[in-house]
Amino acid sequence: MTTFRRVFTFAILLWIGSAIADGDHHPANNIDQEKLGKVHFPVSCTPTAQNQFDKALAMLHSFWYDEAEKAFQRVISIDPNCTMGYWGIAMSLYQQLWATTPTTEEVQRARNALAQAQSLPIKTDREKAYLDAIATIYPAKDDDRDYSSRKLAYEQAMKRITEQFPDDNEATLFYALALISNVSPDDKTFVRQKQALQLLQRVLKDEPQHPGVAHYIIHSSDYPELAEFGLDAARAYMDIAPTVPHALHMSSHIFVRLGLWSDVVQSNLAAHQASQEHTSGNYGDDIHAKDFLLYAYLQLGETEKARAIMQEILATDQAHPHNTTIAYAFAAIPARFVAERGDWHAATKLSVHPTDFPWQQFGWCEALTHFTKGMGAARIGNIIEAEKSLKRLETLRDHDHAAHQDYTAGQIEIQRLAVAAWIAAAKNRSEEALQLMRASADLEDSTEKDNVTPGSIIPARELLGELLLTMNQPEAALKELETSLQRTPNRRNGISLAAQAARKAGDLSKADQYEQQFQAL
Repeated sequence: MTTFRRVFTFAILLWIGSAIADGDHHPANNIDQEKLGKVHFPVSCTPTAQNQFDKALAMLHSFWYDEAEKAFQRVISIDPNCTMGYWGIAMSLYQQLWATTPTTEEVQRARNALAQAQSLPIKTDREKAYLDAIATIYPAKDDDRDYSSRKLAYEQAMKRITEQFPDDNEATLFYALALISNVSPDDKTFVRQKQALQLLQRVLKDEPQHPGVAHYIIHSSDYPELAEFGLDAARAYMDIAPTVPHALHMSSHIFVRLGLWSDVVQSNLAAHQASQEHTSGNYGDDIHAKDFLLYAYLQLGETEKARAIMQEILATDQAHPHNTTIAYAFAAIPARFVAERGDWHAATKLSVHPTDFPWQQFGWCEALTHFTKGMGAARIGNIIEAEKSLKRLETLRDHDHAAHQDYTAGQIEIQRLAVAAWIAAAKNRSEEALQLMRASADLEDSTEKDNVTPGSIIPARELLGELLLTMNQPEAALKELETSLQRTPNRRNGISLAAQAARKAGDLSKADQYEQQFQAL
């Protein structure tokens, strides 16, 4: 066991023990009346404002941004001289892990809040440091740094606060969050994630019921190689903040990584219910959860439940707001439904939906439709239609490259290579097909999925294994399929294909093992 694994496992054991012991104590300065988790961050406000501030901060740590902003507004309505209430408003508009940047209107709201804070007497050096840190995200108009540079500057500012105030758990949490918000999807060393996990374990010992601890452990562990470190956090977070839709959903990121499909279903049904109970529920959060829910239903063979989600999506004529979360779910849900079931004729009939959505702003998401259409057309031998989809994928990839959106361009290229491979196979160009499909799989393995998705429409290495199987190379197919199942465990199609490959390769024991695993889904 590596040193990191030993230390982190020990911290989790402390968490479990502390959580049990904490059940017998209810410190008065913790707020749990709305089941948001237990947070206390002393600030220079009136006692009533302090209570409201802690409640708002708990929402912020669970990324309940809209409600957090409203709650911080209530802080300053109670105590207009509470400078950290204004900090909270600016923080609520900085959604650093999400694939969005603050809008012009949001930037102005944040600037106004920070200007108001600066006009007041700032009571402590710590509060000044927090205000200065978030100000790096909303700089003066003559500051020409791009958003990525400002995020890095904020990270360094939070690091300095942890050095200046080493006992400040909130600073440690926000520094850990800043670290993982600046992760490169191409970095397979996981240096930032492991550093964040080590920071989080320190806070875990003191505050096992803090929502930020569990939440950020989940985000830091949301990788195949690290997912096991997030499982206890995933289970705990649902109990720590059971009224927060994002908290209930977020646990499923780890459950998906580990192939725990029933847990994925439970998590996202609970998230949907919580979203429905709050009139200000975030539609983006809800539709994002439905993508995860449909994915899990398909792995469990619950086709009709998955179909109901897809039909709901197709019956929706408009989708707001226009962001990556919504674009991805609207494209992915119909694509998953046909691709996971191998309904390739239906795949060829897919189209972007809703038609009035600004898909030109979300090429990576639109690409999901063309990937699935192209794959379907190639599978049924309609090479002309498959090549149309291939051409569209090339156009979308080139657009994102030109816009310096290298990550999304790379994701589109993974799909383009896969479609090209199956077109080559349809043309009986086996060597070319395998070369293209292997390039797609290797490229996918070299990067990471975005938080917005539970996973690829079809993992590229699973497609490589299937392609080898169609070419009567079962031993090679089994090797690729087992490698794919290590990264995406318990996938229904991956297990089924592995069973077929093992049986054709003459490994009857392994074939039986996979068939039993399939039956257990």
